[in-house]
Amino acid sequence: MPAKPWPELPFPGERLRPCRIGIDTGGEHVAYLRKDSPACHGEGFGPHSRLQVGVGDRRLMATLAIVQGDALAPDEVGLSESAWLRLLPAAHEQVTLTHPPSVESLSSVRAKLYGRTLADAEVRAIVADIAAQRYSNLEMAAFIAACSNDHLDLDEVVALTGAMVDSGARLRWPGEVVVDKHCVGGLPGNRTTPIVVAICTALGLTMPKTSSRAITSPAGTADTMAMLAPVELDLARMRRTVERTGGCIVWGGAINLAPVDDALIRIERALDIDSPGQLVASILSKKIAAGSTRVVIDIPVGPTAKVREPRHARTLERMLRSVADRFGLGVTVMRTDGLQPVGRGVGPALEAHDVLAVLRNLPSQPLDLRERALALAAAVIEAGGLVGIDASVAARDCLDSGRAWRQFQAICEAQGGLRTPGLAAYRQPVASTRAGRVDAIDSRRLAQAAKLAGAPLSPLAGLTIDVRLGDGVVVGQPLFTLHAQSPGELAYAMEYVSRHPDIVRLGTGP
Repeated sequence: MPAKPWPELPFPGERLRPCRIGIDTGGEHVAYLRKDSPACHGEGFGPHSRLQVGVGDRRLMATLAIVQGDALAPDEVGLSESAWLRLLPAAHEQVTLTHPPSVESLSSVRAKLYGRTLADAEVRAIVADIAAQRYSNLEMAAFIAACSNDHLDLDEVVALTGAMVDSGARLRWPGEVVVDKHCVGGLPGNRTTPIVVAICTALGLTMPKTSSRAITSPAGTADTMAMLAPVELDLARMRRTVERTGGCIVWGGAINLAPVDDALIRIERALDIDSPGQLVASILSKKIAAGSTRVVIDIPVGPTAKVREPRHARTLERMLRSVADRFGLGVTVMRTDGLQPVGRGVGPALEAHDVLAVLRNLPSQPLDLRERALALAAAVIEAGGLVGIDASVAARDCLDSGRAWRQFQAICEAQGGLRTPGLAAYRQPVASTRAGRVDAIDSRRLAQAAKLAGAPLSPLAGLTIDVRLGDGVVVGQPLFTLHAQSPGELAYAMEYVSRHPDIVRLGTGP
């Protein structure tokens, strides 16, 4: 059922003076009261209570935290940064606190936790309530947990996808064919998107690429692209960029595409969860909302990638195709090698250096990143229906000739100017303690080491990979090198590496 509207103002409740606390709560609205505040006694509010907070005709839902001591006066209510910026109380305005109306869709979340299949209307009610910020982080975490593993069937994934599309803006582009590509993730350094967009738009395709920040990885495409050009474009600037160049590479969260997906991603990042049904809904809702008509989806498969076995890849592919078909979206799925990281850099700036090396055809370019990007670009060209050309030959010629590099520069300039990524001040090689041949590289633990070094929040941090599968290694040879912006982060990463000496596993041999 549709979510109920907020009750009309004015409403009764405690009236208090607003105080800007200056605490960043990661997007969750939080209100702070003293333990002896009249609101706590008069209304029965306690820690983690949900409140309806009003200033004039503005209102929101917030979670309550109780403050000990004299940081607040008894007649004051503190507001987190997100709540303050949403309400923007004037000096003369007071804040009203009341018990919120019941959120009826939570009963559907509880039912899902017990294994019941949800109807389309129930899924849409949940998404509408999340969009209206009626769910706390805990309640969103409960919904994510209820949908984790394989607990969403096809109809539920379709319902979730459609509801997330409808939760925000939906873009329309001239022309019948709008192409896109996406990687399901889980493979460090797999930053092909900037290269693919440059090649495909240089050849005349329309490719307005919206990308996400990192969820559970050391960098997302938007994190890496932000090292090269502005990515937080509003819709008008995005449209101008696409009109001028045929494409863009921007952060989808800045243009209100499927905003409920962004809210859920924030919780998934904290939980380190990315379940199949929600993954499919997340990918396809963003593509549909962005106005794409044909999408190439890269699924790396490997024992330490996000998708570990071919059978899991086949299941994910079937779900992607089935859901996309319900929305009239053309999908090409490529299962690719996920046995080891791609390129040399892992982390926003380090991956950006790899992208530039490939686009500029430098001798130091990582050839695996180059070849993977060319294969994906060829698949996008074929999906886009360009006639009269060999897709693989056209993609390679576009990159080799410098045409893709010139196109990438034009896209960056249209987005606000090309930037040069920096390098971290602190670096520590991790050397091999014995001789042998590289048998395996644990992508998950390698990514964790990069995150402990500071990536993606410290954008220059991460690591560079110094060996590949099959390489012979001698004692003292660097296997990978940690990069950090502070000595403390470097120490955290080194401590983790010392506890996991087989991140790069060696077998016998020269």
